[in-house]
Amino acid sequence: MGKTNPTKVAWAKRKVRVRKKVHGTPERPRLTVFRSLNNMYAQVVDDEAGKTLVSISSLAKEIRGEAGHKGNIATAKKVGAAVAKACQAAGVTKVVFDRNGYLYHGRVKALAEAAREAGLDF
Repeated sequence: MGKTNPTKVAWAKRKVRVRKKVHGTPERPRLTVFRSLNNMYAQVVDDEAGKTLVSISSLAKEIRGEAGHKGNIATAKKVGAAVAKACQAAGVTKVVFDRNGYLYHGRVKALAEAAREAGLDF
């Protein structure tokens, strides 16, 4: 058997700890964030129905066409604004934020603040 990566183990533990407290409802779905080295992803999920209401990432056409690296704070802000715009189109104004085990810092914070500025309430 191979070695277990301690960073991934710590992230998984934080993710479970956060998810115990954060739950999406139809009135207030869960805005969850995933960040990879090169891209940012955001989903709005109704956990009771088990449905994804909105999904956007830095791979979306409107964001992908712009110049620059996709794994930075500027792109995270664009993803945050785009997810807020898509939520408003879907009739969602209030969400609960799921940082998915990541620290509320850097790209995760930028995405959340951009979504707030664009009209999402959380």
